[in-house]
Amino acid sequence: MSRRTDRVAEQLRAELARLLRAEVSDPRIGLVTLLRVDVSPDLRNAYVFWSRLDDSDAAALRESGAGLESAAPFLRGRLAALLPTKRVPALEFRYDPSQKLGDRTLATLRELDRGAS
Repeated sequence: MSRRTDRVAEQLRAELARLLRAEVSDPRIGLVTLLRVDVSPDLRNAYVFWSRLDDSDAAALRESGAGLESAAPFLRGRLAALLPTKRVPALEFRYDPSQKLGDRTLATLRELDRGAS
């Protein structure tokens, strides 16, 4: 990505996190963390990667995803009013399991380390 798209992506992530915390009241979303935002070079699309604090429940993950997708048009409209960009990208929310996989890998490494001692 270019520096411009990196800047826009980081600004989108920060504003989306603030909007989700302060202005979105959909209980389905729950406690989500926005991990990163990837913006297309033409700034038409933004892929928002998220994770949930408690991601062991598949039904809760589906609910959070549905809540985020439902809030996407509202969020895009709010971003259009807040950001000084000519074009606000369409938002697509995608669950990112990398945090869960990283935690599982670290736990396995700790077990192996304890077993070797």
